[in-house]
Amino acid sequence: MSSRPAVVGFLSVFLLASCLGAEPEVYVEKPPAPEPTIHTFTLVAAGDNLFHDVLFRRSPEGDFSHFVSYYLPIMSIIQAADIAFVNQETVFAGEEVGFSSWPLFNTPSEAGLALIETGFNVVNHANNHAMDMGERGAVYTLDFWDAHPGITLIGLYGSQETRDAFTITEANGISVGWLTYTYGLNGMPLPRDRPYMVPLIDREVMEREITGLRPLVDFLIVSMHWGYEYVHSPNAEQVKLAELMAGLNVDLVIGHHPHVLQPMVFLPRGDGGETLVVYSLGNFLSAQHDNNTLLGGLLYLEAQKKVEWHGARHISIERAGIIPVVTHYELGFINFRVYPLFEYTEELAARHRNRARVDLGRQNISVDYFYELARRVLGDALIDYNPFARDCRDDVDDSYLD
Repeated sequence: MSSRPAVVGFLSVFLLASCLGAEPEVYVEKPPAPEPTIHTFTLVAAGDNLFHDVLFRRSPEGDFSHFVSYYLPIMSIIQAADIAFVNQETVFAGEEVGFSSWPLFNTPSEAGLALIETGFNVVNHANNHAMDMGERGAVYTLDFWDAHPGITLIGLYGSQETRDAFTITEANGISVGWLTYTYGLNGMPLPRDRPYMVPLIDREVMEREITGLRPLVDFLIVSMHWGYEYVHSPNAEQVKLAELMAGLNVDLVIGHHPHVLQPMVFLPRGDGGETLVVYSLGNFLSAQHDNNTLLGGLLYLEAQKKVEWHGARHISIERAGIIPVVTHYELGFINFRVYPLFEYTEELAARHRNRARVDLGRQNISVDYFYELARRVLGDALIDYNPFARDCRDDVDDSYLD
């Protein structure tokens, strides 16, 4: 079919418009702006991994390879996360100085191997037990983690240059910066020639380091070993420090040390955004025996970076909440396991040492006890299922996590 009539018609209109002195209108459809590029990562963070002596009994084979069994019930959650953080409360100073428990801890390094096998890839040592075995213990611990370069270590530094260089990791196209501080070292001194080894809470130092790291990363995380032990509410100092970090535009604050759960809150940031603060994740694994110390939490978080076609970046926390976890052990301090509360059963609770030892006066331990405590402390932040099991979320009202 000839297109000549259409061409002739167009020329006629063009010539008529030209004769009348008018410019012909040319319609050009504006192309749509390119879609933004989306990057996301998931994070899981655990509280205090506190190895008392009953936890490092040797296996029948005479070794400590069974340590990884302690974490089997929660291993799938840890391994599913892009970033998995844990506060390793005790150092690895070697067997020759003697393994020990409270008040000065020295733990077999197989505990570190178990954390690696469980899936953790960021380990913090800035806590009040970091110098329990002195400089030697800290150096041995540094050497252990140096032999495992796939793990990001924070909280112990072998040189001032290492600490000053900042710790930055990458997760799915998002740069993540890490800082960590502890309230103290149980009276143990830092080496005179190595005052940088363990970062202590100091407002001036924190402001300087946070301000220095903030523009270098997309997402900034600060680990804080702080607060009163065995208290479910943050103290005034925790709140003040959290507000300081929010004012400096920290994205996430991970708290530990109280050995019990404390709330998760969002605080207004200096740039108009929000800082997520988890005041305490409680114990992850320990042999402590007060009922409330048996309930800890795993922080679950989804972060997103949206990059517009013109280069603008937007960082946001899309989802966040706490998965309660239970430290289970039985009479004789055996069969240690960490269970997500949503998989803990009344049958297991009935076998727990605290329930079986009627003389302890803690027989109220039960699944309902843990749920009541978790709801009281966490409120709507409680996650009662595996957030990585997407097929399990269809029937769950989790809008409060958005």
